[in-house]
Amino acid sequence: MGKKSMSGRKKTFLLITIPIVALFFCFNTLPLIKGVIYSFTNFKGYGSFDWVGLRNYQDLFTDSRVGGSYLFTFKLAIVATIVTNAISLILALGLNSKIKFKSAFRGAYFIPNVLGALVVGYIFNYFFTYILPAFGEMLGSETLSSSMLSSTKLAWIAVVIVCAWQAIAMNTIIYISGLQTVPEDIYEAGAIDGATGWNKFKHLTFPLIIPFFSINMVLCVKNFLMVFDQIMALTKGGPAQSTESISYLIYNNGMSGGQFGFQSANAVIFFIVIVVISVLQMTITGKKEEQL
Repeated sequence: MGKKSMSGRKKTFLLITIPIVALFFCFNTLPLIKGVIYSFTNFKGYGSFDWVGLRNYQDLFTDSRVGGSYLFTFKLAIVATIVTNAISLILALGLNSKIKFKSAFRGAYFIPNVLGALVVGYIFNYFFTYILPAFGEMLGSETLSSSMLSSTKLAWIAVVIVCAWQAIAMNTIIYISGLQTVPEDIYEAGAIDGATGWNKFKHLTFPLIIPFFSINMVLCVKNFLMVFDQIMALTKGGPAQSTESISYLIYNNGMSGGQFGFQSANAVIFFIVIVVISVLQMTITGKKEEQL
């Protein structure tokens, strides 16, 4: 009976797993393989194509538009990651303390994560285009009197604000989870030694939540490097391609710009860059955890 029931369980697991694996292969692995193949062609997204070898990869390093998109994307990822984690950690420390309506505040701060990125982007688009300039005129500020999204110098800041505003929700929850794993005995022992305020956070709290900090850093960098929805809703890469992220460039020029093969090569390089950065982050933070 035990063998029969075990066999039945295995069959059930297989029936559940096989369709999921098949769907994953069809909609993830297979397109990835096709993308790599197309990266060695001059395919425009339609019609016939010829093999061009490594020419697409060579052209990537001489294309100024591709270089500009990488520069913008990395700048956005670095600034947004710092802003998001700094604010998230402060909020988590506050929400983990003994305050009234703690659960309600946590729920309110998590709302941005529930909303779709496109929805958030369009809401902020209206805010930056109409509401903020109206306040700027009331205050007599020339900088704020016009839309940030129309300025090549300020548009990227607007994108950072929107990306960080939405990402803070999940990061805060992860930090709260980390803070709740810190034993009270640690704080009691630290209080006896005179650890309070900043010293308490620096020498007790932060070292113990390093794993959660590592997770947030990796997720933030990955998500901000792959930013797309916010760009689509806010600027569509403008003004003058100043906010054109790599993902948006791959989509825009690959799907409608007749550069499917070239942008497939761009996507392959971008995938490798993200994997390398994520591995480096995990390696560095892993060593830091071992030292502590």
